[in-house]
Amino acid sequence: MNILEGENIFLRPLEPDDVDLLYKWENNSEVWQISSTLVPFSRHILQKYIENSTQDIYTAKQLRLIIDLKGIDSKTKSKSIGTIDLFDFDAYHLRAGIGILIIEEDRNKGYADEALKILINYSFTYLHLNQLYCNIETDNKVSIKLFKNNNFRIAGEKINWVKTHNGWKNEYFMQLINSK
Repeated sequence: MNILEGENIFLRPLEPDDVDLLYKWENNSEVWQISSTLVPFSRHILQKYIENSTQDIYTAKQLRLIIDLKGIDSKTKSKSIGTIDLFDFDAYHLRAGIGILIIEEDRNKGYADEALKILINYSFTYLHLNQLYCNIETDNKVSIKLFKNNNFRIAGEKINWVKTHNGWKNEYFMQLINSK
């Protein structure tokens, strides 16, 4: 089995055909707060981003993978259901941030957990990272549970860290240290 493959999903690099998916997902204002996005992205910018995604993680300092749900049978094509990212990759300190997005209709089906497990294994086994981290708003119970279930621990709380339309939110800094 491929290191980027699980029972129900597989992770794959960005393809030029993914521009419409990224355009839809990146311009969904409902997730802008989580991704710290303030303005929409043009197709042109996203096409350039995909073109530059061929750089390796050591050059780009990030890696975005598409989460594809495997086909039911050999005739069924896979379905793209989200993205999972390594960002702020630090080759000297052997750490990276991690972020994940699953489209709304495919949430709460275990796919985020499976994708996270695959990326953790890839990060520690193949990239030999010492740690992964994430930042999650303290009221995002679903994401906190997802990362805690994958052995991330809360290492700190950033007070009034995220500005929203309704005021300020706190954010947890969570870490997973490689025990291998």
